[in-house]
Amino acid sequence: MAEEKLPFQAEVSRLLEIVAHALYSDKEVFLRELISNASDACDRLRYLTVTEPELAKGTQPAKITLITDTKQRTLEIADTGIGMSREELVENLGTIARSGTGRFLDQLTGDAKQDMSLIGQFGVGFYAAFMVSDKVAVVSRKAGHDQAWRWVSDGKGAFTIAEAERDEIGTSVTLHLRDGEHEFVEPERLKQIVQRYSDHIGIPIALKTKDAEETINSAAALWTRSKSEITPEQLTAFYKHVAHANDEPWASVHVRAEGTLEYSALLYVPSQKPFDLFHPDRKHGVKLYVRRVFITDDCKELVPGYLRFLRGVVDSSDLPLNVSREMLQSNPLLTKIRSNLVKRVLGEIEKKSGEESYATFWDNFGPVLKEGLYEDVEHHDTLLKLARFRTTASDAPISLETYVGRMKPGQDAIYTISGEDQQQLLASPQLEGYRAKGVEVLLLTDPIDEFWVPMVQKFGDKQFRSVTRGAADLGKIADTDDKQPAEEKLPDGEIAKLIALFKLTLGDEVKDVRESNRLTDSAVCLVADEGDMDMRLEKLLRQHKQLDKVSARVLELNPRHPVIRCLIGRVAEPGASDSLADAARLLLDQARILEGETLPDPRAFARRLDGVLAKGMGGAAVA
Repeated sequence: MAEEKLPFQAEVSRLLEIVAHALYSDKEVFLRELISNASDACDRLRYLTVTEPELAKGTQPAKITLITDTKQRTLEIADTGIGMSREELVENLGTIARSGTGRFLDQLTGDAKQDMSLIGQFGVGFYAAFMVSDKVAVVSRKAGHDQAWRWVSDGKGAFTIAEAERDEIGTSVTLHLRDGEHEFVEPERLKQIVQRYSDHIGIPIALKTKDAEETINSAAALWTRSKSEITPEQLTAFYKHVAHANDEPWASVHVRAEGTLEYSALLYVPSQKPFDLFHPDRKHGVKLYVRRVFITDDCKELVPGYLRFLRGVVDSSDLPLNVSREMLQSNPLLTKIRSNLVKRVLGEIEKKSGEESYATFWDNFGPVLKEGLYEDVEHHDTLLKLARFRTTASDAPISLETYVGRMKPGQDAIYTISGEDQQQLLASPQLEGYRAKGVEVLLLTDPIDEFWVPMVQKFGDKQFRSVTRGAADLGKIADTDDKQPAEEKLPDGEIAKLIALFKLTLGDEVKDVRESNRLTDSAVCLVADEGDMDMRLEKLLRQHKQLDKVSARVLELNPRHPVIRCLIGRVAEPGASDSLADAARLLLDQARILEGETLPDPRAFARRLDGVLAKGMGGAAVA
């Protein structure tokens, strides 16, 4: 077949433009990325030859070889891994096949160092080769195939692909180094890079020069060693390898279980939030091995979804090498491993929860960890201790234990308010009475908050209670020390007449109208009745097309507000019912606006508002 020239996908061209200009001190990470890819290819072949032994023909023991040519200024990274077919070369090196590409590109900052970290996390670290090369050639032969293929590109918009010769299964990536990058064919420099970034890889990495060949890594899987044998530098290097990341790990958990259940695990909590943490197609970052043979990086049964930010390796001695996807889904050994790992990881997070860096961890992963409050009944108590919340009294997140310790005399519940934006919540009229009493309220701004709170219900003996649902029973909570000015007492029954008129006017648009104990400054607000669905949860379900209408809510009137007092004074006036009916509808729409609801009839609202303004300015009423 003749050589064929094909264009890069537009997203790849953009990536190549980024890496080509990534002139920062850590550009040596290109070698880490290429060695990591080679290691993955060897892992996949080892697993494939276990499940399909006939494909073992023509394969060699797992090995990665670095071959230098000082005269030609080339560096070759060769592996004896699974190899790629023509179609896979085109797909893997010419396009970004993984979904979420648009979201990924939106995260690119223009800062080369940050963007390289994203590129590695996205699984396309191969393109890092163009940081030091003006041409890259890939020759690959896939297991089970006789034909090899060559892929070549200068990274400037296109690549060529053609038939090639290769005696063994595997892949060779040859970098034609740019001027000024001669250091990457120097044996001592390559040894330094491998020992810094890739010493932990459980596959021999050999350096082959014109004179000799030597293994330059320890080739012992890091997770199989005891803690005392692992240096902090090795721990960090392995994290960067397994996570394809450039940040430092925030925490690590090393487990070696022996006895009735034998497995090793080396897990990490990143210090930076992965860009696709909430993407629906996202996989967790924990790889499953069986007796050091890679099995899968997509074992959903290994760690729960609320720990999907974890990176690392779990290696079991008890699972069969030919374990299938179906076996993994129902394997009791995997269930036990998962349970043990969750306890160890949550224990490590709890141990670090008193550190200053915990606030950053919670900002990064708190919304994900809270999913466990909904999904994992067994660990509710631990997760509630780990949870942190911003409140009406604290912009710095606090624990529930701290909140309970600051509760007012007479307060018997943990009060919450939920919404999409913290500043909007702080301006909510439903908070007025609580603020006047000095009662702290948790600000819940994550969508998952609507689901875990009803599931958990309480912390210790304190119930969670939404300030936007049910009547506000603030009478038993002690007042603040601030002296409030005495208010003119309304005649008995006057507010009841206005409420009756509002009920008659608004009919089924509201579930009820009642006097408010929670308002101090605003005239009106909407609340859900006791036992009804919280308003934000209903809004979320409508957004996801799971509800098709707005439920009728309770309209609360503040009898201390000048507008309501004025309306109370007019109830008994002859002919006032029509203007009071308009006022009732205006106030209901005002309450809807404060809740961020869409008005059912904006034109009617505008007409009534025009009428009030015209009358207030001495003009004629608007028809």
